[in-house]
Amino acid sequence: MRVLIDECLDWWLGRALPGHDCISVPKMGWAGIKNGQLLALAQVEFDVFLTADRNLSFQQNTTQFQIAVVVLVAGSTQLSRTSPLMPQVLALLPGLTPGRVVIVTG
Repeated sequence: MRVLIDECLDWWLGRALPGHDCISVPKMGWAGIKNGQLLALAQVEFDVFLTADRNLSFQQNTTQFQIAVVVLVAGSTQLSRTSPLMPQVLALLPGLTPGRVVIVTG
């Protein structure tokens, strides 16, 4: 799967998802783009959007986008707090469907 990592997260998280193509929002040149427009852009090239933005599902109607959203809830966005969640994310990826929001907590 192609995974887009939000700019609020460390791009190194992609290294914990072997077998998947992971790219960060800044690497795509999309830094600073707001969630609605970002999801619209991302759905064209990615299968999953990985973020720590817990408000995204309240601010956006994610069912209108052809991309799944995984929200990491780890107390902070520091790599030391989010990387332990990656085995859960890795296990979830094959079953994700577009428009779905999944929350992963530590």
